[in-house]
Amino acid sequence: MSAEFELARRWVAKAKNDLLNADNNLQAEEIPFDTVCFHCQQAAEKLLKAVLIANTINPPRTHDLMLLLENILPIAPSVALLRSPLAILMPYAVEIRYPDDWFIPSLDDTREAREMAAQVLEWAQRTFPNLFQTSLE
Repeated sequence: MSAEFELARRWVAKAKNDLLNADNNLQAEEIPFDTVCFHCQQAAEKLLKAVLIANTINPPRTHDLMLLLENILPIAPSVALLRSPLAILMPYAVEIRYPDDWFIPSLDDTREAREMAAQVLEWAQRTFPNLFQTSLE
């Protein structure tokens, strides 16, 4: 296994941890909506960066999901299907972390963010299944 591929798999593992964090918090008595949305955005970002790294492309240092999508298009045109889910997740990258803008997502927003992250994960699993295999044969 190449060093790039191993690094990409570690990015996938971090993305799965973000989703686990989101899922655990969605089950909490008091749900931190902003935190769940942030972790959903982070999961999508890390999955997209994993795809780039697995294809020996250094991902840009950005939280801009559309920029990551544009970088993936030449190697996996089907990523265009993620434009809408990524657009929904984009505001949760930076703005939501600080009280300046003070946007508090609702439970519906939070559930939507989790669904959008699931769509990114499903696309990545379908398009690059070897990134998700527990052992390489």
